[in-house]
Amino acid sequence: MALALAIVLFCLAGFAVAFVAFTGGPSRARQAYLTGGRRFFKVVIPVLFVVLGIVVPVLVVVGRPAAEGAQAPLSDRSPNHEFSKGKTLFRQTCWSCHTLKAAGARGITGPNLDQIGPVTQQRVLNAIKIGGTGQGRMPQGLLKGAEAQAVAYYVSHVAGQ
Repeated sequence: MALALAIVLFCLAGFAVAFVAFTGGPSRARQAYLTGGRRFFKVVIPVLFVVLGIVVPVLVVVGRPAAEGAQAPLSDRSPNHEFSKGKTLFRQTCWSCHTLKAAGARGITGPNLDQIGPVTQQRVLNAIKIGGTGQGRMPQGLLKGAEAQAVAYYVSHVAGQ
């Protein structure tokens, strides 16, 4: 797919260069386009703009596979179900307090999970079960069971990255 797209783009660029060259340079090409000398170019040039300006970026975005995050260690890994569930639950429950770049979270009261370094899944589970310490204390037992496991799995994979 990528090779075919590259070939099509190359051909379109070649067509545009040939048009400019055969009409006598950029100013003459513009004049030929604007004066209506060739009806064909009145259709082709806007189509080229649409294809190159809209269709190509859409194909690039759609063709990119889903990844766990935008950060380098996560950008080429596909998310699994538990990871996706943990990310969703983190966004619903934790991101108003914690900062975590992979989730787009910018909390102000809890620890910055990007700066605490790598954490284990058990450490996150303990924090969820026991709660936090300090002035902006995290309540204990915010999540339980499979939901706590999913958030712990997610945070242990993205914290400190």
